[in-house]
Amino acid sequence: MDSTVLFALGLTLFAGLATGIGSLIAFFASRTNTKFLSVSLGFSAGVMIYVSMIEIFFKAKDSLTAAQGETAGYWLTLAGFFGGMVFMAVLDRILPQMGNPHEVRTVEDMDDGPTNDEYARLRKMGIFTALAIAIHNFPEGIATFMSAIQDPALGIAIAIAVAIHNIPEGIAVSVPIYYATGSRKKAFQYSFLSGVSEPVGAIAAWLFLMPFLSDTLFGIIFAGVAGIMVFISLDELLPAAKRYDEAHLSIYGLVAGMAVMALSLVLLA
Repeated sequence: MDSTVLFALGLTLFAGLATGIGSLIAFFASRTNTKFLSVSLGFSAGVMIYVSMIEIFFKAKDSLTAAQGETAGYWLTLAGFFGGMVFMAVLDRILPQMGNPHEVRTVEDMDDGPTNDEYARLRKMGIFTALAIAIHNFPEGIATFMSAIQDPALGIAIAIAVAIHNIPEGIAVSVPIYYATGSRKKAFQYSFLSGVSEPVGAIAAWLFLMPFLSDTLFGIIFAGVAGIMVFISLDELLPAAKRYDEAHLSIYGLVAGMAVMALSLVLLA
């Protein structure tokens, strides 16, 4: 295992375990800083959308056209890009039956204790939400890992963006578990474990994809990664950011994320 692979795995571990940070925020913050949350989620979406459409998509296209020719390569790029979107859309259609990973909860939610007959329901909801987020994070782990393998600087940017969006997911898991059990430890454990699937996804990519990696496979995977990240941004990050929006802060965060990503790509080129 060379240093690039270790670095990519480390980035994915950092991004995935940010769910634990969300759990800690839920326990130790007296209130949710909604302005900061709105800007941060918008910023994360800006990074993901910009890097997907400007950098990852065209790297995938270059790889596929070099291997398959201009026309076939471009069609494969489009198929990979929209295939990534369809994959996440199908996943989202399945997961709400288990628990909604997109339901954003706040620190203030913990002030409203449940009635006695709600404990079992809340525990079940928390466990299913943790499981849904774990399944949901698996392809994100592959995306972060493959990006870091191709370009470490690109991997860092994506890992930070994914970590930001994992923090509210950690809150979403920990709040109902804490409601139901009264145990901060159990709530943190479930939240923490829901993020472990992200580095597991990275390890799966290393074990099962890396040995067969060619220009064609790399291009298809990278196009799919771009589609996955755009879908996550539009389906999760921006709606969550708008929920807490004040005076267009989420859009300012979005533009700032794009600007920072654009500047970093120029400076690190």
